[in-house]
Amino acid sequence: MAVAVQSEEQLVAKFAAVLPHLDERQRRLVMGAEARALGHGGIKTVARAAGISAVTVSRGVRELEAGGKPLGRTRKPGGGRKRVTESDPKLGPALLALVEPGSRGDPESPLRWTTKSVRRLRAELGAAGHVVSAPTVAKLLKAEGFSLQANVKTIEGAQHPDRDAQFRHLNDQARDHIAGGDPVISVDTKKKELVGQFKNGGREWLPRGEPERVHVHDFIDKQQGKAIPYGVYDIAADAGWVSVGTDHDTAEFAVATIATWWRKAGSPAYPHASRLLITADGGGSNGYRTRLWKIELARLAEQTGLTITVCHLPPGTSKWNKIEHRLFSHISMNWRGRPLTSHEVIVNTIAATTTGTGLTVAAELDTGNYPKGIKITDQQMRDLECTTLRRHQFHGDWNYTVTPGNSAPP
Repeated sequence: MAVAVQSEEQLVAKFAAVLPHLDERQRRLVMGAEARALGHGGIKTVARAAGISAVTVSRGVRELEAGGKPLGRTRKPGGGRKRVTESDPKLGPALLALVEPGSRGDPESPLRWTTKSVRRLRAELGAAGHVVSAPTVAKLLKAEGFSLQANVKTIEGAQHPDRDAQFRHLNDQARDHIAGGDPVISVDTKKKELVGQFKNGGREWLPRGEPERVHVHDFIDKQQGKAIPYGVYDIAADAGWVSVGTDHDTAEFAVATIATWWRKAGSPAYPHASRLLITADGGGSNGYRTRLWKIELARLAEQTGLTITVCHLPPGTSKWNKIEHRLFSHISMNWRGRPLTSHEVIVNTIAATTTGTGLTVAAELDTGNYPKGIKITDQQMRDLECTTLRRHQFHGDWNYTVTPGNSAPP
């Protein structure tokens, strides 16, 4: 009667199912038995099917032919190489001394603030007489609770004593305006972007081996210049408006963007509104110390008939501005990994930004001239405060209201 010979594919399936459950000696014996059954060429066939060295299979054949008794375990008691921490008890403390937070900035520390890669640590340990490999250093660090970590932006600096009170005041104003059917907007300038074939952070799906080609150096293109996106985010409507400027980021440009938003989006959405609340950072073109910002807001109040209230976020909390994480972050994700080759591309990409929660964005190019260096005199500010600007009792520098006057300020 003929005996069926197993194919190499069958051996692969058998070994995959059986070998993981055996110890080293048992695996050798099983593979040796299969090789003997196959006859000539069996050792190489079994080695390929098991994915191991033919020497190991030959050893299994020899052990079968020798007829030794089962050991019950792979190694004899006490066999095998000692752990490096057992053979070198001082290795662990020496490694911790190199990475402990208390010694990282010490000028006497061998590494100080240098990059502490496992290879650098291995070299430092070797110089101190502790022979160890880089992978072993990594294992020892993990065993001690260490891992690779990056810097985390959590330290905000000195906290203003009235920070929480300012947020309560801002929230009270927002609730009052929303309850009255009046708009509440968050405003800010997004990071300026180079226009042209320049690298943009992030990645997007493209055919393999065909990345977008960009300039090696980020030197500004004098013809196309920069794009200055100034945003308005309608908190209640979850809607954004972005004017992409081409000149300068000034208070005049900021208020011009708010005026455009009101004319094209705000007024149609709030036809019966008589008030407008603006929440803004404490610095930049819409900062609370910027005189031109207040003058332009007074002009806007005169033109629209709106009573405009401004509440600035307290110092050190600009990242808490609603527009940052409800509008700007989604715009950045939408254009990641692609060069912003023209102002038109920037405007269209911003306008195409949406989210699963219903965010909509409109965008427009603003080619107006907004010169820097416009000075507002003390007399102009006194006139403004005597007519249309009223500071709130709580932190009047951060909170103020501009009412429509008899005429626009100079």
